[in-house]
Amino acid sequence: MNYKKVVFGTLASILSSSVYAEEVSLKMAHFAAESHPAHQAALQFAENVEERTGGDVTVELYPANELGAPPEQLEQTVLGVVDMNLPTQGGLDKYVKAFGTVMTPFAFGSYEEAHSILDGPFYEWVAPQLEEEGLVMLSNWEYGFRHITNSAKPIESPADVEGLKLRTPPELQIVAALEALGASTTQIAFPELPNALNQGVVDGQENPISVIYHYNLDEFQDHLALTHHVYNSMVHVINKDTWNSLSEEQQGIVREESMAASTMMRNAVMDQEQKDIAALKERGMQVTEPDLSSFTELMEPARERVAEYVGEENMKTFLSFLD
Repeated sequence: MNYKKVVFGTLASILSSSVYAEEVSLKMAHFAAESHPAHQAALQFAENVEERTGGDVTVELYPANELGAPPEQLEQTVLGVVDMNLPTQGGLDKYVKAFGTVMTPFAFGSYEEAHSILDGPFYEWVAPQLEEEGLVMLSNWEYGFRHITNSAKPIESPADVEGLKLRTPPELQIVAALEALGASTTQIAFPELPNALNQGVVDGQENPISVIYHYNLDEFQDHLALTHHVYNSMVHVINKDTWNSLSEEQQGIVREESMAASTMMRNAVMDQEQKDIAALKERGMQVTEPDLSSFTELMEPARERVAEYVGEENMKTFLSFLD
């Protein structure tokens, strides 16, 4: 036996496997369209991580629900089949109820207030709880305040919402807010929404401006009311085992670039909203800006439903951040 050849071959194998172990390819899935600011932020994140790690960490992006509906993507991330995901608080509250407090109707008065709370006391409160479920919270990205569209009439007051049949995602907070205004709600999967609007299955729906614009919902809806009834954001999370497999230096780069992508997306959403609204007007939508004080006055039943869902103590903690 040629022992020199065996030893050399074994050493080469060890060195090769060591180099290979440092090279990591991460799967990152999300639900936003490729034209949406979320995907642009994800592209920036992926490019910067690869560049800063010298190619040792690469990120494969799967936008627009390529790997399944949002709940399925998040479950795959918890299980480690998908490494990273961008769920909203409405997805995460199925694992940690405290996340559901963010979507309390009319909780925030501005983007700046929401960002300050989510990045500060809220992050410190929920991140440890999320780790217990197998996910590491990297940063809060953006999604935005949600608004109502419909094909029946302009909305100037809560009375105009009463009787409308509106599609919502399956988040109780959104359902509670719209039902407190007198609407009837139904849950339809987002990919089926355009067809449902086109066929008149529902009168309308609600979403952030960026979704209404990028998914061309104005093709099926005549009226947009800037109601700001619920705020939520996408949250950048990574499977805990995947996170622990990265070196300390790689972890630092991933977290820094996640935060940089968050800043990029937030700025893009805020800068683009007024442009998107103007474009929707040009495309034929009638836009109203109702006085929201009359809307917030009707939210007590909705907030009670949210508190029951997330837990009274969780709601008290969240409200203390607002105070």
